[in-house]
Amino acid sequence: MSGPSPDIVSNVENVHDECSDPEKGLPSSEKKHQSGPETAHAAEGEESITSKRKPVAFYFAFLSLVIMVLIVSLDSTALAVAIPVLTSQLNGTTLEAFWANLSFMLSVVITQPLYTSASDVVGRKPLLYAAFFFFFAGSIVFAVAQNMQVVILGRVIQGLGGGGLDVLNEIIICDITTLKERPFWLGLLAIPMAAGCILGPVIGALFSEFVDWRWIGWINLPLVAISAACAVFFMNLKPISGSFVSRLAKLDWLGMALFVTGCTIFSLPLSWAVHFAFAIYEKRPSDPVIPYRFLNTASSSAVLLGGLIHGLVLYPSLLYLPLFFQSVLLQTPLKSAVSILPLCTVLIAFSFFAGIIVDHTRGYLKLLWASWITMAVGTGLYALWGEHPSLAATAGFQVMAAIGLGVQFVVPAVAIQAGVAPDDQGLSVGLLVSFRLFGALIGLAAASTVFSNVFAASMVNVGELPEVMSVLEHSAEAVGFIPFLRDAVEDVDSLVMGGVRLAYRDAFRAVWCLMAGFSTLGLLSSLLVKELSIETEEVGRQNLEE
Repeated sequence: MSGPSPDIVSNVENVHDECSDPEKGLPSSEKKHQSGPETAHAAEGEESITSKRKPVAFYFAFLSLVIMVLIVSLDSTALAVAIPVLTSQLNGTTLEAFWANLSFMLSVVITQPLYTSASDVVGRKPLLYAAFFFFFAGSIVFAVAQNMQVVILGRVIQGLGGGGLDVLNEIIICDITTLKERPFWLGLLAIPMAAGCILGPVIGALFSEFVDWRWIGWINLPLVAISAACAVFFMNLKPISGSFVSRLAKLDWLGMALFVTGCTIFSLPLSWAVHFAFAIYEKRPSDPVIPYRFLNTASSSAVLLGGLIHGLVLYPSLLYLPLFFQSVLLQTPLKSAVSILPLCTVLIAFSFFAGIIVDHTRGYLKLLWASWITMAVGTGLYALWGEHPSLAATAGFQVMAAIGLGVQFVVPAVAIQAGVAPDDQGLSVGLLVSFRLFGALIGLAAASTVFSNVFAASMVNVGELPEVMSVLEHSAEAVGFIPFLRDAVEDVDSLVMGGVRLAYRDAFRAVWCLMAGFSTLGLLSSLLVKELSIETEEVGRQNLEE
């Protein structure tokens, strides 16, 4: 890919040196406000960089990234609606069903920072090939499973690959594009992610109800093959200097071990001791798992905190919304997947529009603030839903929340890259993705605790339960019983059924209020984010070779 002229590079480097050095007080923000984004944009007097012709290899490499995003997004959302059928066929327990769903996410969260750090030392391609292998192998193990233990094993292996595919696609797009054009390509890359959120529940419901849940695994194989082929033949990234052995020696092996241990035993008190040891140790290595230099400014720290909060809100929303429709409104899994289409479709649209808006206005801060406001208001309005909400209420409130959730996929990635050196931009966005997924793990745990506690308190008012519903005396079984709730309507007294549905409504209402609170915290954190220049025309560290 041909680069800009030496004069332009020199000028841009001088400007970038001023705005990326935390000791200089981030003066680019002040300069930006003095001249205005429109003036700076017009002064260039040159063709938009997004319209410049790129080599054919770039588009095939981008296709590989698109498919990577799609398959991870599909796989992380398709299984949730198929879990009841899968568990029933394999005679699994509620606990096994829980781990079948959570194990993938846990593996992704654990491996993402490792892929991010290692790819900056070893190179992107070796880690990408490893991710393809694990995801491909895990899909096969999952698809041929004859018991729940093998299902969980397959999901863990898939997660080992999914963590790499999910984070490396954003790192690589930072390598092969400039910061100036990156909002446009990040917006495009958000489309398959959001499309997977839409198609995943629908595909999972269709396969589990009309075909076979095993196809959730089989469908990954051709997609992985196409993406891997494009990566092998067209993604020719510049190699990292030094021998492979010397690069392996530079990896932060102890830091990785501490991080994996801490995340694995996250729910135990010991985990906090491990994380504390990890935080202290990470100041030592030259190439740590989580570089502290990204936390040197309040702006970068606020962006990372915002990424964590985005995960806190997004993933519980995607999990609990269809469960709300299945329990309180007694919808089928397929219909519940259709009911969350407003959230997913608008999320797709604004993931793309956010990139276009930033590319056009050359600013991102006001859009960031607006996204947190709509997210907080939208998720808070979910609490108004009762047993018979109107279509306007269920769709409209989802649309408002989705606007903010979609924008958050693009704008923070631009914001954090604007404040770091070009060689660190890929690493910074990889760290942001890791924070988002770690937030998802925390959010799911917090939402589960709140849901169970409120459900148990509400069930006290229901009275004695019939035998078919006796399992609900234990709040931990509430989510697992949702698929059977609709079938019990004819066998249970209407007053008892009404009380149970009210208990579910109260539990979900508490979750929505929790999500709104997290979103408000995200808005407050965004007040520390600075508006920096995004006019840098240098590509990332491992850009495409000409």
